[in-house]
Amino acid sequence: MRMDIKAVLKKNTMIFALVLLTLFFAWQTNGAILAPQNINNLIAQNSYVVILAVGMLLCILTGGNIDLSVGSVVCLIGAIAGKLIVTYHVNIYLTIIICLGIGILIGAFQGFWIAFVRIPPFIVTLSGMLLWRGIALLVLAGLTISPFPDHYLALFNNYVTNPKTALVVGIIISVGLVLIMFKNRSDKMKKEYEVGSLAGEATKLAVIIAVILGISYKLSQYKGLPMILILLAIIVAVYAYYTSKTVNGRYYYAVGGNEKAAKLSGINTDMVYFKAYVNMAFLASVAALVCVARFNSAAPTAGTNYEMDAIGSCFIGGASAYGGVGTIPGVVIGAIFMGVLNNGMSIMGIDANWQKAVKGIVLLAAVIFDVVSKRKQK
Repeated sequence: MRMDIKAVLKKNTMIFALVLLTLFFAWQTNGAILAPQNINNLIAQNSYVVILAVGMLLCILTGGNIDLSVGSVVCLIGAIAGKLIVTYHVNIYLTIIICLGIGILIGAFQGFWIAFVRIPPFIVTLSGMLLWRGIALLVLAGLTISPFPDHYLALFNNYVTNPKTALVVGIIISVGLVLIMFKNRSDKMKKEYEVGSLAGEATKLAVIIAVILGISYKLSQYKGLPMILILLAIIVAVYAYYTSKTVNGRYYYAVGGNEKAAKLSGINTDMVYFKAYVNMAFLASVAALVCVARFNSAAPTAGTNYEMDAIGSCFIGGASAYGGVGTIPGVVIGAIFMGVLNNGMSIMGIDANWQKAVKGIVLLAAVIFDVVSKRKQK
């Protein structure tokens, strides 16, 4: 039994760390961090991190590669959206399509050099970070564009009409997770795959459900279910299914685990790299549309250090610095962990410089944990 508890703790370290961190800040802030309005703020403030981290994970899976240009892409797409919607009064839905299309083109441009010319991703995306930021400043002429029309802001900032809907949705999701767990176990047993401890999986699920129900209850006490949370849920669900249940999704793990072996087995590794960076730019465009709605402006400083938040969330959420390891749920937990850490320290009034230092230490600790664990396994 002792070994089972140890295995559960080791496998779900970040979930329990997140719970402990939240309880610590709840104690230090007299419960302010768990106030309904603050829970809502946490979701709004960290929505872009979750979106970017999901895309960044696919890049990291291919071999520990990263995309340094995402913050600049967010700034550029936001600038284009501002020009089209505010300055030229273009239809908001047409603008969204144009912005997403430009994001895909940016990803294709960078992906071409990385996948087919084999220029290191670090160099290509570092160049992109400078290039796209420069173009964004030219588009904005160094000025901030605002305000955006209310019907655009409503797409990302509104709430489902009835606040109690949040609690109902939370219960439905919880029941769905239980059914999925038992279905997955049943499928594995039928195929005679190795099945983990039922107690371990149940403990993990119980913690996740408790968090979901707690957040749902808090949201129902405020304005209800935010539209941005629905968008995040859709993105996370789609990419979680893609990376874990589809053949193309598993290619990222294969390439990151051993690119030569993946190529010999018939996987088009060039296309895997290409798709990873096209997808990253596409999600950066989605994050840009979310950010301009949240801030109600397109500014020259938008997207600054966003790539660092996304990369940090991935590594804290269990992605390997060597590639081939990481999950979408883990990345989401990493993003929430970073959000709680930032929000908790801000409420406590900790100096911004110390906040950066703490975040740096946490990120380093996560990577050290990954490297040491790998050495022990070898």
